[in-house]
Amino acid sequence: MPLELTKIRNDFPILSQKVHNKPLIYFDNGATTQKPWEVINRISEYYKTENSNVHRGTHYLSQVATDHFENARKYISEFIGASNQRELIFTKGATESINLVATAMSDYINPDDEIIITAMEHHSNMVPWQQLCLKRKANLKHLTIQPDGSLDLNKLERLISPSTKLLAISHISNVLGTINPIKEIVRIAHKHNIPVLVDGAQAIAHIKVDVQELDCDFYAFSAHKAYGPMGMGALYGKAEWLDRLSPYQFGGEMISTVSFSKTTFNEIPYKFEAGTPDVAGALGMEAGLRYIDKLGIDNIRKHEDELLEYATAKVQELEGVSVIGESNDKTAVLSIVIEGIHPFDLGTLLDQMGIAVRTGNHCAQPLMSCLNISGTLRASFGLYNTKDEVDIFIVGLKKAVSMLV
Repeated sequence: MPLELTKIRNDFPILSQKVHNKPLIYFDNGATTQKPWEVINRISEYYKTENSNVHRGTHYLSQVATDHFENARKYISEFIGASNQRELIFTKGATESINLVATAMSDYINPDDEIIITAMEHHSNMVPWQQLCLKRKANLKHLTIQPDGSLDLNKLERLISPSTKLLAISHISNVLGTINPIKEIVRIAHKHNIPVLVDGAQAIAHIKVDVQELDCDFYAFSAHKAYGPMGMGALYGKAEWLDRLSPYQFGGEMISTVSFSKTTFNEIPYKFEAGTPDVAGALGMEAGLRYIDKLGIDNIRKHEDELLEYATAKVQELEGVSVIGESNDKTAVLSIVIEGIHPFDLGTLLDQMGIAVRTGNHCAQPLMSCLNISGTLRASFGLYNTKDEVDIFIVGLKKAVSMLV
């Protein structure tokens, strides 16, 4: 059913403010989404009435906080289709989730082994593997993109070799909006006994994610991309992998027993969660995903796809505009370049009109090199954005271009 946009927008207090005396139009959801009252109130309620350290106390508040913390883990694991909440590790976000796996996989990467990524990866799903390869004297290979921003899976088959030990790939490109065929990619990799890590930071709020259906070995995502708080995220990992991998941080909570001579580690997921967790963040993350669930991910997807189609058609009417990323399967992201105009200049002028967009290389410098551009202007949409806002954005673009040519 269609989203009730007026009601939804009232759920997000930040959207009612003005920027430079103009109504805020927030088209930077790929960087972070805004937060509904459900999330804001849940975090506030925790600190007002439940604040206590979890797993470590017999007193009432500790038990309440522990129950809510673990219930959040259960809900989030169910949201992504995990078979067991033991397979969900709380982290600071997708970046830490990927770094966790990259560090823990060090024991399984040997000289001349290979790790495959794609040319469209965010730095967070590139630099950790690059550094791991440097450390272990292994080789980092990348799968190129096609002109429309999609991947050629035949090339992936040819890129895989007996030395390939892992494939790391984004579910949705933060620049191109391309939705990669993860299920088929995982099938190809598993045919060669290669584990797959998926960077789901750009997917979790926009399309249905079912890690069992995808059959991926790891799935990383962040709360703040899905209407939850910053500094919170999760890593899904198949139990057989998480049981094999060694923890990458050490301290309290992640241990079973400690003596001066030896330490044994806790069971999963706790062996990967050293120190006091961000309990409020976990509860806020749960609240953000529940908000998505309440509206229905299919309804959100339909709304955002219509918005993307509408905005794409509008910008293509402008002279000198090129859309970067035209895959048949994409969502929520519209990246453009305008001939002879730097994206930063456009973004600065649009900001003066109250329109928030992102400009630059979007933490994807190698992709920009492949595309032979320095950066793009990116409008990334969320569930609260409207076609009226797109119309204002188009008017703003025309005005900015007229001032810069």
